[in-house]
Amino acid sequence: MEHIAPAWHLEVERGPGCLFVQLEPSPDPLPDWNGLAEHLWSLLEEQFTYRIVLDMQQVTMMDSTLIGQLVMLHKRVHNRGGLLRLCRLSEENQQVLKAIRMHDRFPNYSDCEHAVMGHRPTLPR
Repeated sequence: MEHIAPAWHLEVERGPGCLFVQLEPSPDPLPDWNGLAEHLWSLLEEQFTYRIVLDMQQVTMMDSTLIGQLVMLHKRVHNRGGLLRLCRLSEENQQVLKAIRMHDRFPNYSDCEHAVMGHRPTLPR
């Protein structure tokens, strides 16, 4: 059976009780995100933690496959009493989440530290 490399790369750093993961898509304009949730879940289990912060700065456009992978991972993490937080989403990606009404499930944090601490983004008045 032929092994196909994923269309993304992860930079993983272990923090206190949490994994910090920088998501780096391939240069392909339409990266294939299939398998991302399973891969991240495996990393969490290996590290015996169910808290993860995904740095999304390098993701130019979230498509339905990526959002589906995030939803699957969120459900698994939530069922284990953990948390999944996103940080450094582009304005366009924030608008995508808002358009599909997922912005409450995946609020955007300005950086990893704010994501860990749970500081909600400042909301306009």
